[in-house]
Amino acid sequence: MKNVQKKLNELEATAISGNDISSSVLYVSALAIAFAGQYAWITLLIVAFVLFLFRRIYGEVVGALPLNGGAYNALLNTTSKSMASVAATLTLLSYMATAVISANEAIHYLHHLIPVPIILATIFLLLIFAGLTIMGITESAKVAIFIFIFHLSSLVILAVFILFYLFSNGFDIFIENWNRPLEQDSVLMAIFFGFAASMLGISGFESSANFVEEQERGVFPKTLRNMWVIVSIINPLMAFLALALIPIPEVEESYKNTLLSRMAQLSAGEWLAYLVSIDAVLVLSGAVLTSYVGVTGLLERMTLDRILPQYFLKKNKRGASYRIIIAFFLLGVSILLITNGDVKLLAGVYTISFLSVMGLFAIGNILLKIKRAKLPRPEKASWLSLLIALTGVSIALLGNFLIKPEEGQPSNIQVFFQYFIPTLIFVGIMLNRTLLLKMILNIIQYLFNPIRRLVKRTNRNLTSMIDSINSQEFVFFTKGDDISVLNRVMQYIEKNEHTRNLKLVTVLSEGEEVNEDFLRDVEVLDREYPDIDIELVILHGKFGPVLIKELSEKWGIPVNFMFIGSPGDRFPYRIEELGGVRLII
Repeated sequence: MKNVQKKLNELEATAISGNDISSSVLYVSALAIAFAGQYAWITLLIVAFVLFLFRRIYGEVVGALPLNGGAYNALLNTTSKSMASVAATLTLLSYMATAVISANEAIHYLHHLIPVPIILATIFLLLIFAGLTIMGITESAKVAIFIFIFHLSSLVILAVFILFYLFSNGFDIFIENWNRPLEQDSVLMAIFFGFAASMLGISGFESSANFVEEQERGVFPKTLRNMWVIVSIINPLMAFLALALIPIPEVEESYKNTLLSRMAQLSAGEWLAYLVSIDAVLVLSGAVLTSYVGVTGLLERMTLDRILPQYFLKKNKRGASYRIIIAFFLLGVSILLITNGDVKLLAGVYTISFLSVMGLFAIGNILLKIKRAKLPRPEKASWLSLLIALTGVSIALLGNFLIKPEEGQPSNIQVFFQYFIPTLIFVGIMLNRTLLLKMILNIIQYLFNPIRRLVKRTNRNLTSMIDSINSQEFVFFTKGDDISVLNRVMQYIEKNEHTRNLKLVTVLSEGEEVNEDFLRDVEVLDREYPDIDIELVILHGKFGPVLIKELSEKWGIPVNFMFIGSPGDRFPYRIEELGGVRLII
């Protein structure tokens, strides 16, 4: 019997995703000050307001569809695989950039304490957390909790000593900074660019949605609340305290990467600066762990949906998809070596990917409201808050496109497309691999027709591969739907899935007879779609998780290849209780 994997509680889930988002305090204050000057703390409060709106957006979507994958899962169940794959590509890029940048920055902080070779130590850090993730998510959670508590404790100590210092020495520097002339043309432009840059401070908020299946029931919305509270307090507070301690020109010239350490040194001395540096190493390492956990949940879901090779589904005894983790580690190392350790080039990829994922999640919520209105959900985001949140993300994206790069450096959008396009091409190839295999088959037949033996051998191999893909059976559970609904089901399967076999299953109560009109409709569909073999299966019993599991085992069809229409409010089961069946109508 398989061991049931332990689910994550509120503290464990919050620590894993919270380390990523809370680590932003190490750089976002200096970033906001660089663009918004004395208004930096105000821009960070605006960011907190936008994040507050996203709490309900994420809560509604994941509450209705509590499956791993985040924005990918939201779009997969409301649009098509192609659209969902774009969201998945952006999420993957965001995690890749997060892991490499966080690991590299952690080693830079460590280098100030202990001289270490930067690139080699960064690879070693990526390897440590790859191994930790392979050991299992519960083991990872223990480390995440330690880092999380240490980080928050360090920030509380830092804030207390700074406040004590300010009340003893006054707020003259803050008043001087507040009255300083702006570098931007106006207050509005300062806040605009400051907001665009400061939105990077909430990266990691999307992580919890990518491993929601590993969390206990009811934990997910609590992780959103906890992350929002943390970011809403520490980021604006630290920006305010920085402006009260250090003149703006000094921040921009000398302390872009070590602002909190300098604040600690000024308020309490070297010992607190040393503590903050240790905290930076740990929490940035925690962000690496978040990337591994989040990307594992995402790629598992994509592999189950046959977008990625089934090779990645192999798990170890602890239930970890070690092949995904190893592949992600190798990807991170290759990016580090390609950039020769100058991972600041990934900042554009990081920012644009993350903001795009947030925007696509909001779009997924819109589509969920329109196309899956009857699907039960524990909470709902209002249309007004949804539109404001989407507008906020769009403004942040625009601001990042308009931010001028440093001299000699490519723009954010240029670097983003350098990584986005190859990744999207790979996902597109996997998504359309049957079509590409057929195209290759035709080319080979045309070019090598004279070499009959070679052509026939190649033809048999490729045909076998295509048949293997298309031989997978799919199931649609129907309540005796009319022909228009069934036709939409067939259109979806024909467009999105590689199969020639579909079982239409209707479950009747004892003594109930199937409708004659329904039988005739099935016959019409069978003639209308000659390339798909439609088998009607009539069962007597009760539709639910038990029946789904029995049929999956009996027919050898994975549950995620079974479809249903959107259930209504009276449906007796939650969507996650059905084992992963997909909604296509």
